[in-house]
Amino acid sequence: MTSFIIRLALAFMLGSAHAVRAAEGDAEAGKTKSTTCTACHGADGNSVNGEWPKLAGQHAQYIDRQLHLYKSGGRQNAIMMGMVAALSDQDMADLAAYYAANELKPGVADPALVATGERVFRAGNPQAGVPACIACHGPAGAGNPLAGYPVLAGQHAVYTATVLRAFRDGAVWGEGDNANAVMAGVAQNLTDDEIDAVASYLEGLHDE
Repeated sequence: MTSFIIRLALAFMLGSAHAVRAAEGDAEAGKTKSTTCTACHGADGNSVNGEWPKLAGQHAQYIDRQLHLYKSGGRQNAIMMGMVAALSDQDMADLAAYYAANELKPGVADPALVATGERVFRAGNPQAGVPACIACHGPAGAGNPLAGYPVLAGQHAVYTATVLRAFRDGAVWGEGDNANAVMAGVAQNLTDDEIDAVASYLEGLHDE
């Protein structure tokens, strides 16, 4: 567990470096540039298809980093890699600013999964070596923009579960000093039931 805490600290420092280098975005310019994104992510970043993530209310630093990762090939997705191929650094910063400025529309958790999901989110599974999600993403799932940790609250359960399974299978976004391997370590011992439960719990989590 000590080595895992060290990896979390390193991930925090790496995330901070990524956040600092992001260009200053213009939300109004980003709104104009977002027209090609609406088919999947919705006009305001609240996608209606659970397979595509909600971007509304997400930290601008996080969105900007993911767009750069898609463009560099550090994060693999054929559709997204094609979409960002022609984007400049300023384009990505503007899009990030636009979506970050929009209001996230929260979802609803499956009542049958709330107890398990809340346990994983708030306490992890110490016996299996799974840390609590709140350690990085906060008690309300709001993330930490300076560390590069995304907002999780309100996100589609289908999307969150898909990403957690990818992390459990060893997916790492970025290469070398730009890599963030912490989630692969976090998710490696999660069961399918735990993944589905915490993903559902997060979809219904929001500030009152």
